[in-house]
Amino acid sequence: MANSPIPVELDSARTNPHEWPRRYTVVVLFALATALCYIDRVNISIAIIPLAREKGYDPAAKGLVLSSFFWGYLWLQLPGGWMADRFGGKRVLAAGVAMWSVATFLTPPAASISFGALLAMRALLGAGEALNFPAVHSIAARWTIGSERARAISLHFSGVAFGTMIALIVSPLIVLAYGWPSVFYISGALGLLWLVVWQLKAANGPEDCRGVSPDELALIMAERASAVELADRIPWGRIFREPAVWAIVIAHLCNNFGFYIILLWLPSYLTRTFNVPMERLGAFSVIPWIVAFIMQNTSGWFADGLRKRGMPLTTVRKLMQASAFTIGGLPLLVLPLARSPEMAVVLVTISIAGTALGAGGFVVNHFDVAPRYAGILMGISNTAATVPGIIGVAATGFILEATNSFSAVFYLTTIVYAVGAICYIAMASGDRKI
Repeated sequence: MANSPIPVELDSARTNPHEWPRRYTVVVLFALATALCYIDRVNISIAIIPLAREKGYDPAAKGLVLSSFFWGYLWLQLPGGWMADRFGGKRVLAAGVAMWSVATFLTPPAASISFGALLAMRALLGAGEALNFPAVHSIAARWTIGSERARAISLHFSGVAFGTMIALIVSPLIVLAYGWPSVFYISGALGLLWLVVWQLKAANGPEDCRGVSPDELALIMAERASAVELADRIPWGRIFREPAVWAIVIAHLCNNFGFYIILLWLPSYLTRTFNVPMERLGAFSVIPWIVAFIMQNTSGWFADGLRKRGMPLTTVRKLMQASAFTIGGLPLLVLPLARSPEMAVVLVTISIAGTALGAGGFVVNHFDVAPRYAGILMGISNTAATVPGIIGVAATGFILEATNSFSAVFYLTTIVYAVGAICYIAMASGDRKI
């Protein structure tokens, strides 16, 4: 079913070329939510440097602060996916953005109270952000059409790189000009502004949205049929017994192992290893994410293009993900040999650009395997993918305490990527299974 050619009558060109489709507005908005998600998540990687200096935190304590986000992030992934698939994703996503924006705004007061209060606020931030990806997958399953889906999800996931870019470019400037607490006050307020627009423009599905034209509604509903109607009963047994589901889960976990370490430790790595000053830190740290933003969107277009040319969807997914892990892992083997921040950033950029190809692999694979339960599948895979954030990010701090070097972390990440590639090639599928 998933490998069948895309019918000509479902091509998006049938809609009025002079009318901006409402589904594009919804996609842009949930991509911006993901960008805000990462602005609020990543700004701590810059703020932790002056914060740790002010509070006297050692590397192990910094690792706990960076990983405490995942203590909250772990628990609401699956409930968030279930609520979105059962009741609709609009309110679930809005609740998540509201929760994480308030937690971001309250981070500086929490840090002034105690170390424990700071950890608790970071965990609350994680709990709110846990709702983002499952809710977006549920919404996208109801709003997007097959010929555009990889591109839409790639744009959504490129919000990760875009938000990271903004955080890494702007946060150092704000810290230098106004102090580290201002970073959290500004980014928290942006989330509340997004909520207003979301409430006005979005809906659980196009049939519930007044801004959708009859032609666009017919286009979406003709392809969607009943495949992604809100689910009354979840086939948990079939989901957990399906090898293709486990291929997605393992790929997501392995991908995030390296992703979270680079995301949260790169500024500290550049400062610790090459003495990069704060005023240059944003420029160095942001380069990999600029390339990632480009590659994530390119990945979606490339994957959709391969599908339109007749390549079986299973082959498309495996090719994209195997390439992602291979190109992502090899530069990390060389990274310990880097002797300048410029060389280190080049290698990290190649690695991040490689893993970005996964936007056309495991990232969109949930819709192929179980379109009706895409939010739940994202909840399952992102729950598993949160474990590396808790263990890997915190362990990096302790490894630094023990070895005074990032080398062991880079080698371990390459091994994890290799395991992910092998498992995905062995078990993944582009066909609908559930």
